[in-house]
Amino acid sequence: MLRARPRARRSRYNVSYRLTRSVPAMIVAALLVVVLVGATLTYQRLDDFFTATTGHHLNPLGEVVQAIEPSPGTIAYKLKHGQRVNILLLGRGGYENDAPFLTDSIMAVSIDPASNRVMMVSIPRDLVVKMNLQDPATRTWANKINAAYEVPYTNIICCVAKAYTGRDGGGHAAEHEVGKITGLTFDKYIAVDFVAFRDMVNVLGGVDICLTTALDDNTYPDYYGGYHPIHFKAGCQHLNGEQALEIARSRHAIQAAQSSDFGRARRQQDIMEAIKKKTTSVNGFSKAPQLLSGLQKNITTDMSFTDMKAIYDWGKNLPNTSIVKLALTAPSPGTEGNLLDSGNCGMGPYVSQLCPDDQSFGMIKRYIKYVLIDPKVLAEKAPVQFANGSTSFTGLDQRVTGMFDPTGLQLADPVAHKALAKSIVYDYSGGQFPLTAKFLASYFGATIVPATPTSPAPARGQQTFGLVVVLGHDFALRFLGL
Repeated sequence: MLRARPRARRSRYNVSYRLTRSVPAMIVAALLVVVLVGATLTYQRLDDFFTATTGHHLNPLGEVVQAIEPSPGTIAYKLKHGQRVNILLLGRGGYENDAPFLTDSIMAVSIDPASNRVMMVSIPRDLVVKMNLQDPATRTWANKINAAYEVPYTNIICCVAKAYTGRDGGGHAAEHEVGKITGLTFDKYIAVDFVAFRDMVNVLGGVDICLTTALDDNTYPDYYGGYHPIHFKAGCQHLNGEQALEIARSRHAIQAAQSSDFGRARRQQDIMEAIKKKTTSVNGFSKAPQLLSGLQKNITTDMSFTDMKAIYDWGKNLPNTSIVKLALTAPSPGTEGNLLDSGNCGMGPYVSQLCPDDQSFGMIKRYIKYVLIDPKVLAEKAPVQFANGSTSFTGLDQRVTGMFDPTGLQLADPVAHKALAKSIVYDYSGGQFPLTAKFLASYFGATIVPATPTSPAPARGQQTFGLVVVLGHDFALRFLGL
């Protein structure tokens, strides 16, 4: 029997805030602005910055050559020739925390220059993975994904493979393990600690943030292994770096609107926008030297000057509507979740952990591979509804609808349906949306069947126009990797 549990009815609101859990994402805009205005600074100052953050000295002649005609395989080359670029963004506690190398924020960013879109996928820190970072590679170690980065810098495991040692070993280890989950091959990584975030906001003179409700969190972690309460009023207020960090990280506010995933994501989105606004202002540009100092000691990356400049040039005018934001989640109060579930994934019954429903990660990889839907499909603007026709997977329709909410498909609220062994796409449009129907049939392994408002008889609450995808027992099995 398939696993089933009651699901909360999904909200049709706040969809754009489904993902923004990453402190590094807030840093990138400022980092690239610093790069852009770097020409106004002394060569020695820039060289110090890039040596500290990348481990390599600047090569002015080489950077000029790469800018004019980048080498095949580089980020600049890929962007110029319409090839995908994948960057892993990591946020870690830093030396002010008792676990400085654990990455509390993990975000995979995939840039698609061919369609001028960006996909951002948040990976929860509690997702358990069987890591193979040791020598021999057949040796596995089950732990949360946030531990991958710390492997080269601690004695947590022995026999670390050479590929994951040295200055960039943590970034490469995280790339390897996140790649196993997502199916993405990463070009570069950026790791940022919370000190960089806090110092950057302070250098910018603070940021202005508006809260829809008050935020009171009595168990916010302090820097000594304990907790201290934080309190912020509703409305607009000016925040310094520490306050902005508190609002971004708070997870246990007593107000339901602030403790939910949506509330936390909304706050982080607002902070990111405030930082971008500050860094791209005249005042922000004038503070590039101070930003260099604030970021230099607390960012690690294997990106080159040319890499950063190429990304900035490509994306500086990209509208927010071109960014598809996703998060791998498990069901919890207020959210239906998608491809994960809570449980004992091998670390014992008393450890908070998340498991993939498909233990092979095949469903996650498929989702990420196809989630940037062809613009020609989206241009049809087909009305789409998902219906749950599985035999015993309660909430499957809500999970799938939540997965595809950010993609640009025109979705209605999901409904229950009588059980079907095989998935079907009912076409009530008379063939008006052929590309969308073909995409849905391909993704869900379904058959396209012409339908009328009365035949076959619709389920309660089901639309009888556009396209209706009935998720059959066959898809439910694939969803669980069975």
